[in-house]
Amino acid sequence: MTRVLITGTAGFIGFHLAKLLLAEGFRVHGFDGMSDYYDVTLKERRHQMLLQNEGFTATIAQLEDNETLWRAAEEFQPDVIVHLAAQAGVRYSLENPRAYIDSNIVGTFNVMEAARKLKVRHLLMASTSSVYGANEVMPFIETEKADTPLTIYAATKKAAEAMGHSYAHLWNLPTTMFRFFTVYGPWGRPDMALFKFTKGILDGTPIDIYNHGDMFRDFTYVEDLVRGIRLLIDAAPVRPETPADIPAGDSLSPVAPYRVVNIGNSDKVRLMDFIEAIEAEIGKPAIRNYMEMQKGDVPATWANADLLQTLTGYRPHTEFRDGVRQFVTWYRAYYGV
Repeated sequence: MTRVLITGTAGFIGFHLAKLLLAEGFRVHGFDGMSDYYDVTLKERRHQMLLQNEGFTATIAQLEDNETLWRAAEEFQPDVIVHLAAQAGVRYSLENPRAYIDSNIVGTFNVMEAARKLKVRHLLMASTSSVYGANEVMPFIETEKADTPLTIYAATKKAAEAMGHSYAHLWNLPTTMFRFFTVYGPWGRPDMALFKFTKGILDGTPIDIYNHGDMFRDFTYVEDLVRGIRLLIDAAPVRPETPADIPAGDSLSPVAPYRVVNIGNSDKVRLMDFIEAIEAEIGKPAIRNYMEMQKGDVPATWANADLLQTLTGYRPHTEFRDGVRQFVTWYRAYYGV
C-alpha cells in the first residue's frame, strides 16, 4: 500500500487530491497549517471529510515548523511526498510578501530536506503558470525559459523549481514540478475569481473585472488537475545518461532526475465568456465593475499539455461551462442559497 504525505490537505487542491488517493486505497498523511488567509471553517470542513476515511491521518502545523514537519514525516514514512501547501494568491503577494518567503521558500526547503532524509521514491511539488510571467509565446511550453516572473508569488515558485532541481541533482531525488493553470471547482478558494463572481452575482453586489474583461485564462477543473497529479506519481523522472536520451519536448533535466510539467486544459477562455457562463448558470446578470489591469497580472495564460499526455496518456478535458455548473451547484448547497 503506497503511503503519500501531502502538504496542504485542508486546501482546495490538496483536499481533492487526498480524496482521490484515498478512494484508490492509498494511505495519506496530511500536513496543513490552517492559516487564516481565507475562511478557516472551509478548511476545517475539508479535513473533517477526509478524516472520515480511516486511511487518512493529519498533522496541523506550519511548514516553517521544521521540527514538527520532520517528526510527522519520519513517523509516517512516506513513499511519495506531494508538496502543495503554499502561501497562494497573486494579489495578496503585493500586500504581504514576507508570508511568501516564509511559506514558499523556507517551507519548501523543509519539505525537500524531509524527502532527502527519507529517500522517498518521488517528490512532487506545485509550481504555477505565473512563473511564465512576461512570456508572450503561447501556448506556454515547459522547455521555454521562464525567467521573467512579475510578482513575488511567482518568484518564490520559480525559486522552488530551482531548489528542487539542485536537490534532484545532488541527492538523486526524483522530482517533478507541476505548473497549475487557473484551477477552479467545488470547495474552491474564496479569493479566486469564480468564487467571488458567484458570490457577487448571488448577493447582487458588483464584481470587479480587471483589464475591462480583456483577459484570457486556461481554466483547469480541479478533478482534472488532481487526476493529472495522481498519474504523475507513477511517472518519476530518471536521470538521463546523456542529453541525447531526452526526447524532444521533454523538460527532463540533462543532469538530474527532474522534470517540469504543465497541467492545464489547453484552452484559452475569454474572461467575459467565463462570467457569462456563471450568469447563465445562476440565472441572473452580474453588476459589472470594469477596472484597469491589476499590478503584476498578465493578460493571458494558455498551457501546452502535450508532455503531461506523453507521460501519463491523460490530459485535462472538462469544458469550462460544465465546471462552472458543478461549482455553482456546490456553492448553493454549501451556503444554502
